[in-house]
Amino acid sequence: MTRWTSDNLAGRAITVVGLGKSGLAAARFCHAAGARVTVSEAGTADGFAEAIRELEPAGITLEFGPHRPETFTRADLIVLSPGVPHTIDILETSRRQGIPVIGEMELAARFIREPIAAVTGTNGKTTTTRLLGDMLKYAGMDVFVGGNIGNPLIEYAEGGPRADWLVVEVSSFQLDTMEAFHPRIGCLLNISEDHLDRYPDFRAYAASKWRLFRNQTDQDAAVINGALSHTEAPTWPLPGQTLFFGDVPEGRRTAAAISPTAVRLDRGPGTDRVTIDLSAMHLVGRHNAENVAAAALAASAAGAAPGDIQAALDDFRSLPHRVTFVREVRGVRYYDDSKATNVDAVARALDSFHQPVVLLMGGRDKGGSYHVLDERLQAKVCQLIVMGEAGDAIAQAFRAIVPVQPVADMGAAVRLAADTAREGQVVLLSPACSSFDMYANYHQRGEDFCRHVQQLA
Repeated sequence: MTRWTSDNLAGRAITVVGLGKSGLAAARFCHAAGARVTVSEAGTADGFAEAIRELEPAGITLEFGPHRPETFTRADLIVLSPGVPHTIDILETSRRQGIPVIGEMELAARFIREPIAAVTGTNGKTTTTRLLGDMLKYAGMDVFVGGNIGNPLIEYAEGGPRADWLVVEVSSFQLDTMEAFHPRIGCLLNISEDHLDRYPDFRAYAASKWRLFRNQTDQDAAVINGALSHTEAPTWPLPGQTLFFGDVPEGRRTAAAISPTAVRLDRGPGTDRVTIDLSAMHLVGRHNAENVAAAALAASAAGAAPGDIQAALDDFRSLPHRVTFVREVRGVRYYDDSKATNVDAVARALDSFHQPVVLLMGGRDKGGSYHVLDERLQAKVCQLIVMGEAGDAIAQAFRAIVPVQPVADMGAAVRLAADTAREGQVVLLSPACSSFDMYANYHQRGEDFCRHVQQLA
């Protein structure tokens, strides 16, 4: 992979697209390297006061509103934030003119020499990334954890203390603009329908996820969910060691077998078999056992000892808004799963409960079919409460299966759930949609749910 230095960027005209956290970090990095930086943000200046105060005095040009063609066609390099579709017309025009278009994470990777362990998948990325980071820290390693969560990777490239390993969460949007990004260890957790408002079909979305392994060599490791044989696998071979976990098809060796009480690691000839005990785990659900298996395989490949892997798991706590217990009221337990922004995440959440569930769904539709959930709703849900832009579509999908009640907002949803649920049942917010119709992000949505639950008498 070509290594870049500040000399590669000095004097270059660089356009950074998007002024979110990644865009701000990329603009700061390129400016420090001596580039002439322009940030093109399609939104208005409202809400960017802090970024404006930092960047404008430094001489970085900020443009708000519709993207200006000349800002792109005169650039030597275009750096995208992950929230910006890489297929918009102005970028296609720039590519045809030979102008490189890369993402913030790809830019960072060109400046980094330390080994990277990268985690992607439709669901479970953040939990697995943080758990893997903890496992390596418990093993005594200096670890940077970031990427699509926490600190953008470009912030590590800026300098400061060096790490033994970089553990990064990678989204499909970031993988779309990868060219030389090379994870020493790559983890692909799962692939299910998501972001079909950004991709033409599921095949294109799945292909984006598999790009994680594109630049691996025979010295690297690929940790892959064994159930992914049904997705659009790459036409090119995986050159490194392939470690399958979970339900592995016949003919493939299982590197991590999962039972209700343990994950058993078998990394192949010459390695000891290791049992990771799940009995003290604070995470719930089969899907989290899969996340543990992936993290344990990756940590083992990076050199962590079994005892350190076990200790990190025993101390790990569930992250907010991921099937997180909120409160029990009159024998009814309330759970916040606001992070469930697609139907597969809802399925995983429902599989975590044996009790009847009052389910809250809705938000902004992301494409794809809700009918994947038919059997689970019929078996587990006693009342469905819907809200937001997608409320009518969800109600139409499930009206013949379960009782459905539309409401105007979260407060009404929680009040209705409290009136409906009976002792021994569960109220679960698991939306299957993004939050952007009513909230700034899924954190805000989850916090609003928790606030209304705490207000219940």
